Amino acid sequence: MKRITINGNEIGLLIKDEAPIRVLTTGKHWIGFGKKYEIYDITKPFRSAFEIDLLLQIEGFKERVHPVEVGDSEICIVAMNHNFKEILGPGRYIFWKGIYEYTFQIEDLSAIEISERVSKVWLNFAVFSNYVRRFTVAPSERALMFIDGKFNQILEAGEYTWWKNSTKIDIAKADMRLINLEIIGQEILTKDKAQIRINFSAQYQVLDIIKALLNNKEFEKQLYVLMQLALRSFVGQLTLDELMENKVEIAEHVISSTADQVDLLGVKVMIAGIKDIILPGDIREIMNQVLLAEKRAQANIITRREETASTRSLMNTAKLMEDNAMLFKLKEMEYVEKIAEKINSISVSGNGQIVDQLKQLFVK
Repeated sequence: MKRITINGNEIGLLIKDEAPIRVLTTGKHWIGFGKKYEIYDITKPFRSAFEIDLLLQIEGFKERVHPVEVGDSEICIVAMNHNFKEILGPGRYIFWKGIYEYTFQIEDLSAIEISERVSKVWLNFAVFSNYVRRFTVAPSERALMFIDGKFNQILEAGEYTWWKNSTKIDIAKADMRLINLEIIGQEILTKDKAQIRINFSAQYQVLDIIKALLNNKEFEKQLYVLMQLALRSFVGQLTLDELMENKVEIAEHVISSTADQVDLLGVKVMIAGIKDIILPGDIREIMNQVLLAEKRAQANIITRREETASTRSLMNTAKLMEDNAMLFKLKEMEYVEKIAEKINSISVSGNGQIVDQLKQLFVK
C-alpha cells in the first residue's frame, strides 16, 4: 500500500493492468498493490499516453476536461481567458477545466470566406499566415477577383483576407489614376519625303476595369499601338511645312480617330500632344537659314519704316520753322544747348548778342 496526496491544481489517474480505472481528486489516497497512478498538473497542457476515448469513459474524467475534435478541413482557434492562445489543426485534443477559462472556435477552411467571428486582430498574428491569404488593393486601384480561373467580382480599395485552401484565387489590378503614355523616337517620312523623328505624349485613364483587364490582354500595349499607328498615318499625309504649322491638329486627329477603339479597351485618352519634332541636320540647317533670311528682311523693313518716319518728321519741322521765325530761333537755341553740353568752357568778348556770337562760332 502507498499513500499519495493530490493537490488542488492536480488530478490523478489510478491505473490497473496498464489501463486507467478511476480519477483521483484533491486529497489523500491509498494505492493498493498491483496498481499504479499518474498525476497531472491542470495548469499545464494535457499530455497522456492513453487513448482519449479510453479516458473519456472513466467516471468523472469527462466532467473535468474540454474534449475538442477538429475535422480534416477545419482549424480550431483556442482562446484562454479571452485572449488568443493557439490554433489547432485536424485531430483530437483535451484541455483541463478549473483553472483557466477556455473558448474553442471551429472554422471551416473548405470555404474561402472568413467569418466575422474571427477577430481581425488575430488575423495579423504570424501563426495565421499558414492559414490565411492576404491581398491589398491600393486607394488608387481597383481589382478583379478570379476563383479557380473564373471571374467573381470587382474589388474596391482595401485589405482582403481569405482562408488558404485548395481553391485558387487570382487578383488582377488596374491603376485608376491618370497615366502618361510616351510614344518616342517615331521615325516618319512626310509627304514631301522629309525624314523626321517625333516624340508624342498622351494621358489616359481606365474607366471600365472589366473591359481593360477581362476583355483585353495587355490593354496598355494595345493603346500604345493604336496611338502610334494613328500618329504615323496622319503625319505621313502632311508636308514638312504643314506639319510645323498644325501640331495641335495632329493631336486632335489622333484622339478623335482612335476614340472608338480606345473605348473598347475600357480607357479614355484625356489629352495628347507632340513634345518634339526632330529634324535631320541638313534640313535643320536650311530651315535656320530661311528663318535668318526672314528675320533680316523683317529687320530691313522696320529700319526703312523708321527712316521714312524720321525724314517725314524732319520735313514737317522744316516747314513749321520756315513759316515761324520764333520757332526757328527756339530750334537754334536747342541745338546750341546740346552742343554746349559737350564743351567744358567758352570765352565770349565784344559787343553783340551772345546767342548770335555762339551761333557764328559753332558755324565756323
